[in-house]
Amino acid sequence: MNEKIEALQQQLKEQGYIADPSLLMAIYISEILEQPLFLEGDPGVGKTEVAKVMAKRINGNLIRLQCFPGIESNEVLYEWNYLKQILNIRMREHHLLKTESLNGQFLEEEDLFHKDFLIARPLLAALQSRQPVVLLIDEIDRSDERFEAFLLEFLSDFQISIPEVGTIKTFHKPRVILTSNRTRDVHDALRRRCIYQWIDYPSLDKEMEIIRSKTSGLSEILLNQICSFLSVLRKYPLDKKPGLSESLDWARTISSLGLDNIWDKNILKNTAGCLVKTKEDTDMVIKSLDDALKDSKNILNRLIG
Repeated sequence: MNEKIEALQQQLKEQGYIADPSLLMAIYISEILEQPLFLEGDPGVGKTEVAKVMAKRINGNLIRLQCFPGIESNEVLYEWNYLKQILNIRMREHHLLKTESLNGQFLEEEDLFHKDFLIARPLLAALQSRQPVVLLIDEIDRSDERFEAFLLEFLSDFQISIPEVGTIKTFHKPRVILTSNRTRDVHDALRRRCIYQWIDYPSLDKEMEIIRSKTSGLSEILLNQICSFLSVLRKYPLDKKPGLSESLDWARTISSLGLDNIWDKNILKNTAGCLVKTKEDTDMVIKSLDDALKDSKNILNRLIG
């Protein structure tokens, strides 16, 4: 592995993130080419966490733009602080009442529209930050094509034009990370602007390493059993497969219960809420427990054999 990639791997690991070689290369490329990083994958595979650790890595700010259906550009750019504008007008009027007859002063546009009266939303905040910034545009697939088109223009220029103020340019070009859960296709034009990386569910070995690093007091025996069961569970046609956050919640729960093993079906039934989040998925897991446990033990035997 290249020395620079190894250094990046170590930096992320120090922040608690264990990355695959392909993801490390995608991050590296996005940085040297100064292009946004587009991370796509199922919910819970660690896409958002990449942005968090990247912000820590550069000792910068994380600014998060959470997309949702119907999101509009004005909701992510700026708005005027109307109360502050009104107060300023009242103060200026009071001042002019005393001075107008002497020097002919009048209210001017800057008394109402000035940078000081702007409330920065995520995109303007990313441009105005004096510190290094990671701009996370989370779940872009939840927005619509019109918002995508606006975002494409913003990512091209990294500047915002405000009619009453003028053009605001960036102090430090933010590092941009977009995420998508692939609930719909994101337009090709936006994809071409980015460095693309698919993030899959972790392999058995990687999940063991992640849980080991983030869960204290968990024996290796339990760790092997937990990860074997999770690898089997994700093969079932669940509506919402357990991601890393669910894996960690379950591992911490098992650890806190002081169990010697996870093979008790009552324990699995009672803790299923850590792993699955719908009634249909819960019913499927409970119904399939015997087969799932059998397959898990087979994987475990190969793992330790």
